[in-house]
Formats: sequence, C-alpha cells, structure tokens
Amino acid sequence: MKKFSMKTIAAIVVGAALFLLLGKISIPTPVSNTYVSLQYAVQAVFATLFGPVAGCLIGLIGHTLIDVTGGGPWWSWIIASACVGLIIGVATWKTDLRSGLESGKLIRFNIAQAAAHLIAWGVIAPCLDIVIYAEPVEKLFAQGLMAAGANILTTAVVGTLLLVVYAQAIAKKAPQDEER
Repeated sequence: MKKFSMKTIAAIVVGAALFLLLGKISIPTPVSNTYVSLQYAVQAVFATLFGPVAGCLIGLIGHTLIDVTGGGPWWSWIIASACVGLIIGVATWKTDLRSGLESGKLIRFNIAQAAAHLIAWGVIAPCLDIVIYAEPVEKLFAQGLMAAGANILTTAVVGTLLLVVYAQAIAKKAPQDEER
C-alpha cells in the first residue's frame, strides 16, 4: 500500500475544511434542496494537484461534515461528492502545472469536471437516493441535473481561475528555486 506524503495529508485536511466552509455558503436554486456553492471548484483543483484519492477523501470528509453539522448525513450525495473528486483526479492524474498551463490542460480539466458532475449528480446521487431512501424519481433527477449544471458552471469559472493563479505562482517561484 502506498503511503501518503505529508503534503497530500495536509492537502486532504485543508481541502476538506475548505469544502466544509464553502459548502456552508450557498445560494438556493429553484429546485428544492439544491444549491449553488463553490466547494466543488476547490475539490476539483485539489484532485488535479494531489490525485484521485485526495480528491475522493476531500469530497467524502467535507460533504459528511457539511451534512453532520446541518441535520444528518445524506449518504447518496456524500458518495457522489467523493466520486466527483475521484473521477476528476483520475482524469487529470498526470497534469503537470510546473511546465505551464496551456489551453489543452484547461480543456482537459473542464471536460473531466463536467463529466464527473454529470456522472455524480445525474446518475450516482439519484440512483442511490432511489435505492437508499426510496425518494420520488422525478424530484431526484431534477435535483441531480440542477446540481450538475450549477457545479459544472462554478467549477469551470472558479476552478479554472484557481488553476491559472496556481500555475502562475509556480512559474514565478521556479526561477528562484533554480538559483538556490
């Protein structure tokens, strides 16, 4: 079994904490119990930088903490959040931002995050809601598609901006590292 580096463990802790904090700040949508928030943008960036296991654990821990502090865990959506991080992490596994952030890397990131959200919220969460909670089908797919759309949009805007800022920070730091 591969051990996590301290950097990855720190990323999981910080990522889950940010997921919790950003998940508490949300805007309701016209679909009941569905919100626009920014935690998935941060999760997507962390999954891209630290891999699928970190992305998965950030979603799992962060969403569990949101639910536990807000009334009780809703396991179908917690599992879907974990899947978002896992899928994005796998799809962006070898993205090296130290060599720059060309448009191809941003396109790959955004295709990965859109696919992850569509799979998680359009398929996984509704199907698990049916199996675990026997929820009404019409409501579930409306919630899932609204969540997918909101998360795709916020991750595309905020996640892309975060990656650009991160890549620029690495580019500025790299020449200093070479001088030492």
